[in-house]
Amino acid sequence: MITILTKKNSIANHYIAELRDITIQQDRMRFRRNLERLGEIIAYEISKTLTYSPEEIETPLGISEMYTLDDQPVLVTIIRAGLPFHQGLLNVFDQADSGFIAAFRHTKKSGEFEIHKKYENTPDLDDKIVIIADPMLATGRSLVLCCKELLSQYNIKELHIASVIASEEGVQHVRAFIPEAHLWIGDMDKELTSKSYIVPGLGDAGDLAYGSKDSH
Repeated sequence: MITILTKKNSIANHYIAELRDITIQQDRMRFRRNLERLGEIIAYEISKTLTYSPEEIETPLGISEMYTLDDQPVLVTIIRAGLPFHQGLLNVFDQADSGFIAAFRHTKKSGEFEIHKKYENTPDLDDKIVIIADPMLATGRSLVLCCKELLSQYNIKELHIASVIASEEGVQHVRAFIPEAHLWIGDMDKELTSKSYIVPGLGDAGDLAYGSKDSH
């Protein structure tokens, strides 16, 4: 299953347009805030698929029967670009546990690259609804690596993957190797460069959010 926000016009389109805009994205605070806003919107859309039960809520004037969320999901984020996106998800699922994974791409002299996972810190994910957030889904290889390792360690009840910009190739890769996941995408682009950057994309989300990094 895949949901793409830009298939229907909404304020999400406006935020994604600002993320892509080469002039507007130079404002780091605005860039981070727009990632956060997209996290909030995607979290709201995911919330529509979750289960709720009736609960009697006492107000100052009486009792109101409301439907409340049965279980908070666990929010797992690929750092560092995923941090503001994660905050948006956490703003909506404000009682959720969080997990963090660091994965990086090592480029060989041949130009080919390998994906390495450097760090993982998550709560117990057995029988949990898990939302894995990575704002840029390019080749999908790092996301598949992280998801497969979590699925091998835990009996995850339900898996959702959230991204702001995805490539068609990356989406196909994820769907081929993790068919049980529901993908929530802000917008999808057709191309990848030889260095696996999404085109037209928006550039390096981590650098735009936090500044350029040392390549060593």
